[in-house]
Amino acid sequence: MVNTVIFTVVLPLVSVAMILGFVRLLKGPTLTDRIIAFDMVALSAVGIIVAATIVTNQPSLLDVATVWAIIAFLSTIAFAYYIGRWRGKP
Repeated sequence: MVNTVIFTVVLPLVSVAMILGFVRLLKGPTLTDRIIAFDMVALSAVGIIVAATIVTNQPSLLDVATVWAIIAFLSTIAFAYYIGRWRGKP
């Protein structure tokens, strides 16, 4: 039952979110839009990893998802810091 819901609902929705994030990443008019889109794509990847964890019953994949989420968060913070320094704000 759970696998069916994941395959029919969760994975398509997360995949659509990732595709829309890629579109915004390529098309984004500003650097800020692209950074937020990058974060959305990275967190969609975390969602796919978590869904794969549930389907395959491999709890070790949760460690991968956690590390991926931390790296995505830190990269977003680094980009925000870069934008702040680039625009002359401390």
